[in-house]
Amino acid sequence: MNTTKIGWIGLGKMGIPMSQQLIKAGYPVTVYNRNTDKEDSLKAIGAGTAASPGKLIQQTDVVIIMVSDDAAIDAIFNGDNGLLSAHTSGKLIINMSTVSPAISEQMARLCEQQGNSYLDAPVSGSVKQADEGTLVIMVGGDEKAFEQAKPILEKMGKLTMLIGDIGAGNKAKLVINTMLSVYSQGLAEAVVFAEQNGIKTKDLITLLNNGAMGSPYIKIKGEAIINNNYTPAFALKHIAKDLRLAKDIGLKSPLGNVAYQTFQDAEAKLGDEDIIAVIKQVRE
Repeated sequence: MNTTKIGWIGLGKMGIPMSQQLIKAGYPVTVYNRNTDKEDSLKAIGAGTAASPGKLIQQTDVVIIMVSDDAAIDAIFNGDNGLLSAHTSGKLIINMSTVSPAISEQMARLCEQQGNSYLDAPVSGSVKQADEGTLVIMVGGDEKAFEQAKPILEKMGKLTMLIGDIGAGNKAKLVINTMLSVYSQGLAEAVVFAEQNGIKTKDLITLLNNGAMGSPYIKIKGEAIINNNYTPAFALKHIAKDLRLAKDIGLKSPLGNVAYQTFQDAEAKLGDEDIIAVIKQVRE
């Protein structure tokens, strides 16, 4: 059994399977989530629970965070009974959320002031990869902290890379998600173009998957389109948020600008559906 005590904050679609990987690997894991009902599946396989982020960090050596946005991060660190309220030192905090580089830089400074280390370590992959432990993890921060975190992160991913200083992982994730938005819109536009020319969607997806353009993403999202299934694996509202963050760090390329506008326009109507529901926006 691993002796490093891990605290986990955030039990959404990704947080639950990711934290399960650590429990399966033998780490003692304590979890905190605002909605305590989501803690039940982790408790059933041996996780402990904490009443607040502040209590969690007092009980653990490493705290991992997987939440939705900058506001949630600020509340976890600076809120009543937040991580910083405990005034601990010697802890490692790993933020695996897709958030802005600016919030990581800010929280890293606050952690350092208390004698703690901080890494930003967002992931590429969705629920399937989280379930399989095959995520790609990109990390920003100090190399010594990275080496401490790497054995833990490797239980959740097939590739873990230190990209640069604090915020570098966040920047790399925003680059990747910008490409994801362009790719998703491209697939949606291809399907609609095919429909307009009398080509069945199922036939188009078969052709794509058996040619140079074939990919696991086209297979998964092509099947979603064919089956009219937009249950979110990665909600459209999250890519819309990520594109806003990308704009904040300088996104201004032609395709990036188009994808940005498309997803902003789609968010109000389709935000809670899967990213590939962007096809409904394209059809309009």
